[in-house]
Amino acid sequence: MTHKKLNDLFTKEVLEDLLPPQLSNDFFDALYGDADEGAYNISLSFKNYDSEKNILSFDLRLIERPDKCLACNLTYGLPDVFSCHPLININGMVEKIVALLGGDTKCTGWKLGRTQTPASNLHIIPLTIRLG
Repeated sequence: MTHKKLNDLFTKEVLEDLLPPQLSNDFFDALYGDADEGAYNISLSFKNYDSEKNILSFDLRLIERPDKCLACNLTYGLPDVFSCHPLININGMVEKIVALLGGDTKCTGWKLGRTQTPASNLHIIPLTIRLG
């Protein structure tokens, strides 16, 4: 697997299939009973592949919605929430990612990292997938 090949595999369309844009509204509807209460949209981006460690890296991107506040205190606990939330379904997403790789590629584990704040209107939760 090369980074170029994986960039070609994980297109915008594939990433949106793995984490559909509508999922943000569904998540906030389940959480607050109203999708309009959500402060951000959730998307998935492919970051890189470390061939030495055999690790794929993605980012869950939390992008502030217009006229909302993406406060740090709202996002720092999300790795734990997302890890087990049935709508977000990280485990199912990881299974689909590994299936896209084809062959006999297996996942030996995945992890959501700590929330990062590269900008006030963008927070990132790293997703690492170990392959075996």
